[in-house]
Amino acid sequence: MLKAISLFTGAGGMDVGFIENGFDVILANEIEADAVQTYMANHPSVRVIHNDINDCFDEFAKLENQIDLVFGGPPCQGFSIAGKMNPDDERSKLVWSFLKVIEIVKPRVFVMENVKALAVLVKWDDIKRGFIVAARKLGYDCKYIVLNAADYGIPQKRERAFFIGLKDGEIESKAIKVYFDSKKERQVTVREALAPFVEGELDNPHTCTAKITYATMPVMRKSPYAGMIFNGMGRPINIDGLANTLPASMGGNKTPIIDEEYLRDSSTTNWIKEYHYGLWSKKQCRNAVKRPKGCGGLQ
Repeated sequence: MLKAISLFTGAGGMDVGFIENGFDVILANEIEADAVQTYMANHPSVRVIHNDINDCFDEFAKLENQIDLVFGGPPCQGFSIAGKMNPDDERSKLVWSFLKVIEIVKPRVFVMENVKALAVLVKWDDIKRGFIVAARKLGYDCKYIVLNAADYGIPQKRERAFFIGLKDGEIESKAIKVYFDSKKERQVTVREALAPFVEGELDNPHTCTAKITYATMPVMRKSPYAGMIFNGMGRPINIDGLANTLPASMGGNKTPIIDEEYLRDSSTTNWIKEYHYGLWSKKQCRNAVKRPKGCGGLQ
């Protein structure tokens, strides 16, 4: 079985994909204690180093030339358009720590994941090109591709960049695109994804206590699923389409909103759209359309 090391492991989302495709993750590294506990609960056979990656190079050195794959997603907040995009963000420097592990371990292949912005924005060209050049100096041909989770069975518009490096070989960008295009699936709507979960059952308990109130001063957009028409920053999700990217910062007053009644019965009124239309057209007062029992927060 092919051996792998997981970096910036988090709760182990990337690990699941590689494990399901035949890789044996023998070592993982994560700095956040809660994430480590979650990962260990789900991957009890994997050795986990709970520490800053920059303090673990001696441990990685013990596996030099023994690993087929090193993968991971260094923190993306510094590069993301959802953040401040500060070039001096310390978290952004961790892409070089990832590459330092590659230099030490010398795996056959590496895969580094990050936000789309790192691959496509001119602002980050120096870092992107610098990373590829540095990888080449280590003996790796490195190419990148941007993929959308919605094209692979996930009901969410989530685009991410993947930098793939091959040691002592050459990667054809066209071949990568052809491969991932061949793996695309039919897009799944939010309704299709949530339909199997019957309200109130063991797998879907009544645990969400989020309350929906109407914004006193709504921030309007043409789409009912944008802007802020409810208090807080929670936005409605388009049940008949794909959810926007759901960031880790969600929760509390940022909890996404699902119209439960419309989810269960598509023949009922789309309350979100009707309420938004009333506000947009200014033909009704803001409290004219309500569904107190049919709409709730999604955890």
